[in-house]
Amino acid sequence: MTREPSPDARAAELRQAGEWLARRDLGGVRPTPLLADRLAARHRARLAGSVILALLILASALAATVNRFGPDDFRPMALPALAVVVAGLLVAQSQLHGWVRRVDRRAGATLSRRAAHLIQPGWRTVLGRPYAVFVAAVFAASMLLAGSALAVPDRTVRELTVVMLIGLVGVYAITALQLRHLLRHPVVAEDEDSLTTDVIMRVEDARELTTPSVQWSLPMVLLFGTAPGWWSAAALAYVLVSLAAFATLQTKAPSSTTVARQAVTAR
Repeated sequence: MTREPSPDARAAELRQAGEWLARRDLGGVRPTPLLADRLAARHRARLAGSVILALLILASALAATVNRFGPDDFRPMALPALAVVVAGLLVAQSQLHGWVRRVDRRAGATLSRRAAHLIQPGWRTVLGRPYAVFVAAVFAASMLLAGSALAVPDRTVRELTVVMLIGLVGVYAITALQLRHLLRHPVVAEDEDSLTTDVIMRVEDARELTTPSVQWSLPMVLLFGTAPGWWSAAALAYVLVSLAAFATLQTKAPSSTTVARQAVTAR
């Protein structure tokens, strides 16, 4: 992943960086190789993350099917195997985020100078109170949903719930760790323009981290239709309500550019 890109690939990355800046009302800022490298790393990590999510859904569906309808010899192995797969995919997701952070650190090491009066954005800037409340609400709702499923007097439902809990706890632990890294790793900037783009990337990284894709997927894939009707209805309501809240957040929250400009102006 550290291999130098070809001239054509470098030109394409610089062009994409220019388009990224233009979409954020920063068309007057010149795209640099440093910015192109950081954006390219995020793009690749995002694609790989989508593949990981798809694999997680497929593995969960396969294990649930084998556990219910597979040969008797394979049923006892289905859920332990799924737990291992879920843990492995979550570790892979964590490694992706770690790779992006390493790209940022290497980019910072190449700077000839640092912007004067650098800021270190706090959680109110990087995440924001509305997103923090949303994350807390999704966490509470998903744990309540899992807890209610554990109370169902059906062994298959309880076993699938344990797997769901493994996935949820892993996702929350990784999210908390990555948010901590976002808040603590040094700003990569040498002037006001690069400082603004750094804060924009932090804000967008944080918002992407808090998108509850796995939290929406696991209950529906693992337990919807298997658990009692009241639980399936509650799970569907949880997904629809949190999806509506997330869409409202995306619409009403200030853009990452607005947040970054306010942070840079206030330094």
